[in-house]
Amino acid sequence: MALQVLHDPLGTLQRISREYGDIVRIPIVSDSRIFLNHPDYIEQVTVIQQSKFHKSKLTKDVTGRLLGEGLLISEGDFWRRQRRLAQPAFQRNRINEYAATMVESAEAHSRKWRDSEERDIAHEMMALTLDIAVRTLFGTTLPGEARQVGRSLEFLMRYSLRRSRSPFKVPEKWPTPANRRAEREIQFLDSLVYRIIDERKKLGDASEHNDLLSLLIAAMDEDGSQMTPKQLRDEIMTLFTAGHETTALTLSWAWYLLSKNPSAEERLYEELRDVLAGRPPSIADLGQLPYLRGVVNEVLRLYPPAYVLARTSIATCTIGGYELPAGSTLIFSQWVTHRDARFFSDPDAFIPERWLDGLEGRLPAGAYFPFGDGPRRCIGQNFALMEVVLVLATIAQKFQFRLAPGQKIVPDPLVTLRPRNGIRMRIDARR
Repeated sequence: MALQVLHDPLGTLQRISREYGDIVRIPIVSDSRIFLNHPDYIEQVTVIQQSKFHKSKLTKDVTGRLLGEGLLISEGDFWRRQRRLAQPAFQRNRINEYAATMVESAEAHSRKWRDSEERDIAHEMMALTLDIAVRTLFGTTLPGEARQVGRSLEFLMRYSLRRSRSPFKVPEKWPTPANRRAEREIQFLDSLVYRIIDERKKLGDASEHNDLLSLLIAAMDEDGSQMTPKQLRDEIMTLFTAGHETTALTLSWAWYLLSKNPSAEERLYEELRDVLAGRPPSIADLGQLPYLRGVVNEVLRLYPPAYVLARTSIATCTIGGYELPAGSTLIFSQWVTHRDARFFSDPDAFIPERWLDGLEGRLPAGAYFPFGDGPRRCIGQNFALMEVVLVLATIAQKFQFRLAPGQKIVPDPLVTLRPRNGIRMRIDARR
């Protein structure tokens, strides 16, 4: 079973949940994992008994070298302090100020497209969200460096995941080609982030600037302390990596699903046409675009960028009537739970309409969690949702996308859920 999980984690976890039930022990070499597939059990881990769990060793092994002690993997009092310092930067009134930047980036990027040309839309969305991340995070652009940043991040994620899955781990200090490249990519990213931090601090009062970096630099704890340069680096790298990667994937899967479901695409276009009449969207418009939000919810249900979560217990806990000792690793999967017919009718179908009558409020806690849940819910959730909605509203008014023939689109469960060979699409200008 261990080999099946490694070879096909999405399909294997779905099969296990259907054949063995809601709480299953999965043997993994000399260890095991407890797979949870019921909202009640997931809520126990993420909300009710969350203090008994830390992020798993696997999560830290995969992301630790790149993200350091950022919010994604730090724990305890240190995590609480960092979250407290970062939280004001993500208040709704703050992030709403980035809406215009998101729309401007989407318009500028789509102006490069030509009617009926074919492009890898996954690559296009990565480039677009990277630009948005740089502008909102750093308040600048990175001409000549942005593309290298994207390549560095992708390599490091694949490198870390391969190492974590390999039963034979070559020490990172051994001068293999992969290790040497990983070190070069880390050094490039570190030098870039530290340079931008230094430049921003030299400008003086960080509160005069409105980008996320300035807000983090200015953040002060109750005791008057602020983030060290290393802490700033880790939080910036976490936000930068998670922010542009997961949003780009949500957008990529959205264009894919809309192209496969032309009636949904047409209904979305009609809503945008009626509300916006061809003008750029703004924050004030979002409440009048319920179908667009239903599209986003449905994309996140079917193709959640974070497709599996893992926690390790630091104390004895009871889940589903079973007492689990400290040190137990529990996993639960958005990919599996979001496709459970007990909670979603016709679960494999793309039906944005399902969200229009208050479904999200009726679902049991733990049935829909694309951003996690509880205190460790993604701090950037509102930022990401706003970005996805605004980019979709901006581009879908002007273009529609059709899959290029001869492709097999396969989700590739790396650190995030990427399309294995991209998504090549024909871009047609609307008339």
